[in-house]
Amino acid sequence: MRGRRLTWTLAGLTLAVLLAAAPGALRDAWERGGIYLFSAEVLEDLPRRLTGPGRFRFVFQPLVAILLGVRAGRADARTGRPPFILAVLAHPQHRRQMLAETARALANIVLVGVLLDAVSQWLILGVAHPGAAIVVGPVLIGLPYAVARALSNRLARLRGR
Repeated sequence: MRGRRLTWTLAGLTLAVLLAAAPGALRDAWERGGIYLFSAEVLEDLPRRLTGPGRFRFVFQPLVAILLGVRAGRADARTGRPPFILAVLAHPQHRRQMLAETARALANIVLVGVLLDAVSQWLILGVAHPGAAIVVGPVLIGLPYAVARALSNRLARLRGR
């Protein structure tokens, strides 16, 4: 119950920050003639975001995702489930359960990632772009988690032989 309350609180806070950022992002899109997420400026601003306030999250969030992925991958190996990426792509009988577990395991860290990305954009760039925050936050977490879960499952199975 307490975990759900935290998730809903984070979701509400993240939504509030993204909604508060929307007018500035829309004004910026109007002035620039396009949406920030689909412009070359995203790549140009990346070095500033990697060295500005909040740069530690580019290490911390993937690290937490990797640790959660390793834990889940080892549990998958113990229960005999196929590696995560393979299960999601090729085993429909495991897909729903694995995606639901992943959503529960990563909900809070993804919400924090989106929130931190929006805040760091505002601190570094002077405007927060909700679209970029919604993409960057989950990518920092989802990709390392999926790879770590799949690889740790494989390693656990090899070790068990």
